[in-house]
Amino acid sequence: MATSHVQSFVQFLTASPTPFHAVENAATRLRAAGFRQLREKQSWGELQAGASYFWTRNGTSIVAFVVGGRYQRGNGFAIVGAHTDSPCLKIKPCSKRTKLGYQQVGVETYGGGIWHSWFDRDLALAGRVMVQQKSQTSGHTKLEARLINIDRPILRIPTLAIHLDRSVNDTFKFNNEIQLTPILGLTSSSTSCSGSAAGTTDHHEALLQAVAEAAACRVDAIVDFELSLYDAQAPCVGGLQREFVHSARLDNLTMSYCALEALLAAEHVADDPMVRVMVLFDNEEIGSVSAHGAASNLLVTAIQRVLAVDVASPKSLSQTDTQAPALARSLLISADMAHAVHPNYADRHEDEHRPQLNGGVVVKQNANQRYATTSVTRAVLRRVADAAGVPLQDFVVRNDSPCGSTIGPMLSAKLGLRTIDVGNPQLSMHSIRETCGAADVDLAIRLFTTFYEQWHRIEAELDDAL
Repeated sequence: MATSHVQSFVQFLTASPTPFHAVENAATRLRAAGFRQLREKQSWGELQAGASYFWTRNGTSIVAFVVGGRYQRGNGFAIVGAHTDSPCLKIKPCSKRTKLGYQQVGVETYGGGIWHSWFDRDLALAGRVMVQQKSQTSGHTKLEARLINIDRPILRIPTLAIHLDRSVNDTFKFNNEIQLTPILGLTSSSTSCSGSAAGTTDHHEALLQAVAEAAACRVDAIVDFELSLYDAQAPCVGGLQREFVHSARLDNLTMSYCALEALLAAEHVADDPMVRVMVLFDNEEIGSVSAHGAASNLLVTAIQRVLAVDVASPKSLSQTDTQAPALARSLLISADMAHAVHPNYADRHEDEHRPQLNGGVVVKQNANQRYATTSVTRAVLRRVADAAGVPLQDFVVRNDSPCGSTIGPMLSAKLGLRTIDVGNPQLSMHSIRETCGAADVDLAIRLFTTFYEQWHRIEAELDDAL
């Protein structure tokens, strides 16, 4: 049951151990497809009808958009939004731990992970390193960011032997601060660093040396870093009929990948009067309140800057009121993974809402607005799904169960956007090793592609009262 996109998807997962890498890989794909990179701190100049652009913020969020060939200022936006971050363990600013002959590394929990799944796993390390280098031409000191990926098992969190804890199979409990501390190596095998970095006493010398080698610099050139642990076991296609994808970070790199591929695949740009947008935010797993999360001005800025510049002649946004009409003609698909029914825990799902793997994209709804789906946006998406030949599934939580949320409600409230919350179904959400359906990847890409191509036709047929 391997699909046309599944191998490419697995490669994307493998190459994207952190949001930094996911955004860089997305940017690489966009550049190869002819998208022009914009800089937020510079003027965008004149945008061209039919042209494609993207920009990034913090290296962990990215906005890409395609201006329709018949676009006029004030027309709407077809938006697919997702997020790049996943629960993980991050290296603490002062990570050096030594106990009973072991070198250990202090880590901080990020997001709501299933932390017991991180025990007895081969853990690698990746992220962003800030390096200070002296320019050979000007002689000035330059600060630059370098992405690293130490893709080998250098860390591990061992469990306690059952002989020393006979109750471990009854209830596995542990302290996140004490027992969730990875082992880096033995103190007897520690090495000395060449040079001295800022904060050398805060981290093991062996760790700094490995980071410096990965960043292609001396240890004393390292100023700071943001590094995350991840499962060294590569993502793969699994199941007897190859019907599954097993990997870390499926929530939410799956939807990020599908949104990216859809934007690249969507055709008929010349006839489109709208702007097609893909936005991938960071920090959704911790509430989105950051300069590069969905609660920031990231999407607002993108919309305002597009509206501020006519494709024919640059004009100030204040010269004409175009934002409100444009937003009223727009639709946001908030794409975040959904819960597939678990055969061993079927009672955790509402009886009539049990999404199946490879059963199609899930529409998420909640009466208390934890999801932003409405009857209007459901009806619109059903038209898109029918045109795409993609089955849809419905999901609501049980009344006796808490409901999670997504970027959908906050963006809908911030911008007044019509919004629908969807996602591919998966198992083991927030585990270090998750599972989704291989066929669902193609289905989501097809759905989002059709949305980009047909939103302007559907919007033109909507009653103004909606």
